[in-house]
Amino acid sequence: MYDDPVGDATSALRDHEARRIIEAVVLAATDPVEPSLLAQLVELPVARIEELCAELAEEYFASGRGFVLVRIAGGYRYQTHPELAPYVERFVLEGQHARLSGPAFETLAIVAYKQPISRGQISAIRGVDVESVLRTLLQRGYVEEVGRDPGPGNAVLYGTTREFLERLGLDSLASLPPLGDFVPGPEVVESLERGLRVSDQPVPSSDEPGPATG
Repeated sequence: MYDDPVGDATSALRDHEARRIIEAVVLAATDPVEPSLLAQLVELPVARIEELCAELAEEYFASGRGFVLVRIAGGYRYQTHPELAPYVERFVLEGQHARLSGPAFETLAIVAYKQPISRGQISAIRGVDVESVLRTLLQRGYVEEVGRDPGPGNAVLYGTTREFLERLGLDSLASLPPLGDFVPGPEVVESLERGLRVSDQPVPSSDEPGPATG
């Protein structure tokens, strides 16, 4: 056996180019880019793509950059460094702190942990009609129809969306923290509020009172 400097140089050059391609594609994408897609573009095994992404993420972290490369919702994307969140929020959300209501968070938590679940089942758990608040979650893109109950009535079944995972910074539903009896505690509500805070005003519903009028 002997060293092959030419082969090593070629491999290093290929890795360098692959890293540049990964950076360019992930930066240009609006949604997390799946490693399988990156593998097709770069023409490398998925396992090698995972290794290169891990190397890039470590380099960004070690150099103290203001952004990070993270795996979210089954793919990779760039996002601002968590330590700089207060500054980013001040820039993006200045004067706009619209957030989901308590009933909306409770309904969303039930869907997240009990999906697929029907509107009637959600209402039974909450003890109130959830039609309006569920409509709000659908409009926000956090919940979607995922099928039909095979039982009488063929009720629509709901589940969380990829947008939900992205907002909370989760790679999959398996990353959700455990909740006793599917009721979110204060720390979970705080996490949800941070992840799901949006700039647009919430849609008024019977569960979510609209703005007061004078």
